[in-house]
Amino acid sequence: MTQEITARLIDQTLKTASPETDLTDASWRDAYSDRDLGWLQFNSRVLHEALDERNPALERIKFLAIFTSNLDEFFMKRIGLLRTRSQAERLKNKVIGPVPVQQRLQEMRQVIIPMQKKRAQCFRNELKPLLAEHNIHLLDWDQLSDSQREKAHLFFNRNVYPALTPLALDPGHPFPYMSNLSTSLGFVLRVPDSEENLFARVKVPNILPQWIQLDSEMDDARSYIRLADLIHYNAEKLFPGMTIIDSTLFRLTRNSEVEIEDDDESESIRTIVAEELRQRKFEPVVRLELSENPNPWVRSLLMHQFDLSEDDVYEVPGELDYAGMWPLASLDIKELRDEPWNPIVPADLAGEEADIFSAIKAGDFLVHHPYESFDASVEQFIRAAANDPKVIAIKMTVYRVGDDTPFVRSLIRAAETGKQVACLIELKARFDEERNLHWAKELEKIGAHVVYGVLGLKTHTKIALVVRQESDGIRCYAHIGTGNYHVKTARLYTDLGLFTCDPMLTTDVVNLFHALTGRSREPSFQKLLVAPTNMREQFLEKTRREIENKKAGKPAMIIIKVNQLEDPEMCQGIVAASQAGVQVECLVRGFSCLRAGVPGLTENVTIRSIIGRFLEHSRIFFFANGSDDPLDGEYYIGSADWMQRNLSNRVEAVTPIELRGHKERLWEILDVLMRDRRQAWVMKPDGEYEQLVPSDSDSDIARLGSHRTLMLLTQQRLKERIK
Repeated sequence: MTQEITARLIDQTLKTASPETDLTDASWRDAYSDRDLGWLQFNSRVLHEALDERNPALERIKFLAIFTSNLDEFFMKRIGLLRTRSQAERLKNKVIGPVPVQQRLQEMRQVIIPMQKKRAQCFRNELKPLLAEHNIHLLDWDQLSDSQREKAHLFFNRNVYPALTPLALDPGHPFPYMSNLSTSLGFVLRVPDSEENLFARVKVPNILPQWIQLDSEMDDARSYIRLADLIHYNAEKLFPGMTIIDSTLFRLTRNSEVEIEDDDESESIRTIVAEELRQRKFEPVVRLELSENPNPWVRSLLMHQFDLSEDDVYEVPGELDYAGMWPLASLDIKELRDEPWNPIVPADLAGEEADIFSAIKAGDFLVHHPYESFDASVEQFIRAAANDPKVIAIKMTVYRVGDDTPFVRSLIRAAETGKQVACLIELKARFDEERNLHWAKELEKIGAHVVYGVLGLKTHTKIALVVRQESDGIRCYAHIGTGNYHVKTARLYTDLGLFTCDPMLTTDVVNLFHALTGRSREPSFQKLLVAPTNMREQFLEKTRREIENKKAGKPAMIIIKVNQLEDPEMCQGIVAASQAGVQVECLVRGFSCLRAGVPGLTENVTIRSIIGRFLEHSRIFFFANGSDDPLDGEYYIGSADWMQRNLSNRVEAVTPIELRGHKERLWEILDVLMRDRRQAWVMKPDGEYEQLVPSDSDSDIARLGSHRTLMLLTQQRLKERIK
């Protein structure tokens, strides 16, 4: 089965996979780096948050879990894709990209292994002892008291044993299916008086906590034991009459880069995505993780079964799955966590009598999450529209909304009361396909218009439109944001949103929805920058304008804040701007393929990455446009990173921010981020990053960092409002 799937993937790669960016003939290639190594550098910065002693202990455990989840996704998406391309290269005897893919894979492995060692050392040598000082004890089996072992055996019998399914491998039992990211115990068994090894697998159930709390012998202490250890030390109950020779804990990662042909308009996208989800379960294994000192026979058996090479196998020091530590990281222990933050209700919506449509009608307003409340602004916008008898239509794009989403409930309520509801649900949102399919079906049941996007493009834009019948006629209200309509991530991600009833902007939003739900091939936009229609060319044109202004002796500057920077044309535009003397500040949280400070190419470019309590997710674009005062420059916010996929293969929308007060807010954000010396990393010319360290003489902003500063500024605004 594995060989058949691999053959299909290779054939598909040879047909459809576009080569990695090849800059062989580009004069600026020395300023362009490998995207995957850049992403690993980003995840190393995430890991550093766990290593940083300035962070509270449970927050450090949280970052271990985030680092691990990030790395899992990297293997599923990028390593899965590159592994398939490597096989395609061998089959075709031709290098697909600038360097052999196998060479890139080996370089990445050499980066990943040291990070895994740092992760283990941090947990073993720093965090476990630190937690123990606060009476949180993460124990090995041999550290349990007799009383605790008795209680652990009892817990196993009552709560774990019934949930386990031991699966043997022998002529009567084929090799068991193992799901993606599943952790298992592989047992070496023997029949008494036999020398033949038999293999059995027991999955560690992920429906149970991976760390089981036991009663402590001290009243104020908490003690935990690994679920995997609990299974291991009760294994004789699973295999009565057999001799257990050894066991090894292991974890599988499968490729998630399933691509089903979707150019047949006779087949619904929903059917295509459902098939993609089904196939993903059986995709080839791209990584085998083993606990330290694994049983050699089990190791060899698994490698053979899943057709893995030594490069695909990682013997992981420490814990095998730190992502299972989220419950521990979420313990409510004040002294071990960040100071709680409760988002502030935006000033325009403050007061019990506040009406969101009246507020928008009084003037556009900008919201900044999680500093300002997502629930009291974006969620309220859709909830109010669903309940308002004057509203005749609601339209939204949905990329990720989460499980218990109030947005879909509001849309359902609106449709049930006779309002026209159109919801564009992106079924190909990576790892959210199943959830989005579910909500699509729920909306269709009550008669909402559900659209699955444009063939060949992902719909990534974050827009909502409300059409309202008012005394002077129809009025449209819109929300244009940088983040998903997801209530949980809105408390963790920094995002921006513009509420507007500007007729020119709302007409653009109407035209965009018509293009998405109808058959418009050449929609026109007055203010919005929309990918793939006009966004890249508009950004390039603004970059060229900055170059011309610099040559003419006028003020010239570019600031971009994005999650990733990779698009070759935009990178080339930045290089040209730098060579012309334009200062270019890039705030790039994740990876940047462009390198800063390269002599003759990017000497006027600075690239910073802000990593901390919140995930920097907002996209902001600033162009000086010949003005000394930054408040006279041009500002934009929206959903698009400067990546080839965003500008060419996704539907994205970016809106201008025109009111001076809003520009002041955006400049404040950019200024704080650029002055940060607590959470900021700055790229060096070799592509490596250096963490900035504040000194006692630095400003409060530099010492406190971006997130703490913006929290304080938000609280200050609230106090001034109350006065």
